Amino acid sequence: MKRWGFIGLMVLAGCMPDDSEQRDALRNVCPGINAGALPQEPRTTQKVASEDDGREPVIIRYRQARSVTAARVHQLGGRVTASFRHAPALAARVTPEERLALALDPSVESIEPDAELRATGLGALPLGALTRVGLGASGTGDYTGKLQRVQALEVWDRDGDGVPDPGAVTGAGVRVCVIDSGMDMNHPELRDAVVAARDFLDGDDDATDGEEGHWGTGHGTHVAGIIAARAGMGGQGGPVLTESGLMGVAPGAQLLVARVLDLNGRTNMSVVLEAVEWCMSQGARVASLSLAGGLATFTSEDIFKAALDGGMLVVAAAGNEGQFLVSYPASDPSVLAVGAVDDLDRRVYFSSHGERLALMAPGVDVLSTFPRGLGSFAQLELGRARPASRSLLYAPTGNTWGALVDCGHGGTLDSCGEDSSCDGFIAYLHPHPYVRPERAMVNVMKQGARAVIFASELAEGGAEILSVPQHGAWVPAVTITQAASTVMGRQLGATTRLTLRPVDYAYMSGTSMATPYVSGIAALLFSARPGATPAQVRAALQSSAKDLGPAGYDTEHGHGLVQARGAMEALIGAMP
Repeated sequence: MKRWGFIGLMVLAGCMPDDSEQRDALRNVCPGINAGALPQEPRTTQKVASEDDGREPVIIRYRQARSVTAARVHQLGGRVTASFRHAPALAARVTPEERLALALDPSVESIEPDAELRATGLGALPLGALTRVGLGASGTGDYTGKLQRVQALEVWDRDGDGVPDPGAVTGAGVRVCVIDSGMDMNHPELRDAVVAARDFLDGDDDATDGEEGHWGTGHGTHVAGIIAARAGMGGQGGPVLTESGLMGVAPGAQLLVARVLDLNGRTNMSVVLEAVEWCMSQGARVASLSLAGGLATFTSEDIFKAALDGGMLVVAAAGNEGQFLVSYPASDPSVLAVGAVDDLDRRVYFSSHGERLALMAPGVDVLSTFPRGLGSFAQLELGRARPASRSLLYAPTGNTWGALVDCGHGGTLDSCGEDSSCDGFIAYLHPHPYVRPERAMVNVMKQGARAVIFASELAEGGAEILSVPQHGAWVPAVTITQAASTVMGRQLGATTRLTLRPVDYAYMSGTSMATPYVSGIAALLFSARPGATPAQVRAALQSSAKDLGPAGYDTEHGHGLVQARGAMEALIGAMP
C-alpha cells in the first residue's frame, strides 16, 4: 500500500529551498509566490531545554529520603529542576562530569534517565501512520455516535434529547486532571469546567496552550473536550454542529489542567511526575495522560503507585507505534493502558498493544474542542456532489474555487503541466511514498494553486488527517475519502469550490483521543460511588468491556471496548 508522510503537527517544517535562479526558467512556476513554512526559533522552556548546553536531564535517586538535598547538586554546578514528595529523588540537568560525581556520592542510589515523552495524538504518529485512518461512520460530524458506542448516553441521556437527564450521573463532584499541553482556558465549552490549573513548564498558574502569542498544538484542548465539554455554551461549530455544540463523556466533571507539553508537544518524565503529584494534592480522582515515550524507573513507579494508593486512577495512552509493546507510562503496573479502535471496533493498526493493554476506546476521526478559531470545517463542492472531506489542521480558512487540475504526486515544480494557471486553480494530488505532503503543497502553490485536495487510494475509503505548520504561507487544503477520489478523478477540469470555515472544534486521531474516553467514564463511576477505590473502578471497567477479537482478554484488544453503563452496573453491584 502506498503511504504518505504527513505534515508534523508538533514540529514545524523549515523553509523550503530557494531555487530562485532556476524557477524563472520553469514555465509553470508563477513569479512572486511565497510558499511554505517560515523559519521559527526553537520554542522550548527551561524545563524542556535544548541539548546544546552540554547538559542532560536526569533523575537522581537517593538511598534514603532524608539524604535528598539540592545543595550537593548545586555545589557541583548542576541545575535542579524538580523535587518529589512521594519518591526519594530530584530531577536535574547535569554535565557528564557532574553526573559522574553524583554517581560516586554514597548517598545516591542511582542516576535514572529523565526520558522524553510526546503527545500521542496526530503529531506523534510515524510517517504515514494515518494513511489507513478513515472517516468514522459518523462522517457527517455527529459526535454522539462515539458517545453511544461507549454507552455514555445510556448513563446520563437515556431519552436522547441532548440534555443530561435530571438526577443522572454526569461526573459531578469528581476532579479529572488533564496532564497535557495545557488548553484554551476560555473555550466556551470548557471554561466553566476548569477549577484549577498549573503550568509546569513556565512555573505559573496560567496553563494556556501557548506563550508570547504563539499557540501550541491544541492537543490538550481536544483531550479536555472529550472528557468534560459542556454543551450549549456558545462554541462556533456550524454547520457540522448545532447551537447545542457537543458534550464530553462526563459533562459534569471538574477539570484540573496541568500543562507539561511544550509548544512542540514534548516534555520530560520529571515534569509529568511533578504534575501527577500536583493532581493528587488537588484532590483528583482521575488523571488522564495522552502522552508516551518514557522509560520505567524506580522513581516513576514509586510515584504512580503512590497515586494509585492515594485514591487516583491514572489512565494513559498505549502509544501510536503500532508495536507489540505498550508505551510507558501506560505500561506501568499502577496505570491503566488504553488503545484505539475505529468505528467498526477494529484495533487501528497504529495503536500499540501487548500484555499491559487494558481497554480500547474510539481513537479515529474524533471530533472535539480545539483552540477558538483554529479549527476548521471543510465543504467541498464539485457540481452537485458534496464529497466528504477533512480540512488540514491550521490550514487557512476561506472560500475559493477554480478548475480541478491533476498535479500527480506534486513532486516537481512542473507537476501540474499545461493545465495549471497563474490565475489560480485547485490542485488534485495523489499519494506517493517518496513525496512528503508539505513538499507537494509547496510545489503546486508555486505553480498557481489556490487550494489543494489530497486524494486517497485506500480500499478502506479513509481520509487522512494532516496538518500544516501554524506559521508560513499556505493555501486551504483538505483530504478526501477513496470514494470521493474516484468521483474527483472523473471531473478533472470542472469548477471546484472549497470552503473552510473557522470553528472552535477539530477532528483528530490517535491513542491520545481514546484515553480521555476511558478517563471520562472513570469519572462517571467515581461520581456514582464516591467511596470507590481506583482498583474497584478499574475492575468494573475491565469486567464490563465489550469483548473484541478472541473470547476473553487478548493482547490485541485488552479486555475490550470500554462501556459506561456496563461498568456502572458492575461497580454498583460490587459495592454495598
